[in-house]
Amino acid sequence: MKKLKLILSFSLIFGFVASASYAGDTQAVVISKPRDGATVSSPVEVCMTPWGVEFEPAKKGVNEGKGHNHILVDVDLPSDLSKPIGKDSNHIHMGDGSSCKTIKLSSGKHTIRTLFAKGNHIPYNPPISDTIEITVK
Repeated sequence: MKKLKLILSFSLIFGFVASASYAGDTQAVVISKPRDGATVSSPVEVCMTPWGVEFEPAKKGVNEGKGHNHILVDVDLPSDLSKPIGKDSNHIHMGDGSSCKTIKLSSGKHTIRTLFAKGNHIPYNPPISDTIEITVK
């Protein structure tokens, strides 16, 4: 019983320290759904979780540490982060400030990236981004 209590205590302490060190000055947007490597059906709900930044609608303008998400499907991050992110079937804007978006994808493997940007659709530099790979059945 003592051994179990010790293991549980260590797990709680380790979890707290890990989350505290990640949440500090780190700015990140993590794709929380679906998980990396998942096999899913279309349409796919893609959800992001902010760390050290705040999601807000694009119409609120440019506010440091705040912005909205863009989902990039099967494309790399833009090479020029000083320009607004394009808008097409591979660059999905979430200018309403939401954290989830349902998208239709064809069967096969796909790379999904999130790219966090200011109200003017210009991404932060260095980029605040996350990447997963999924398979749509």
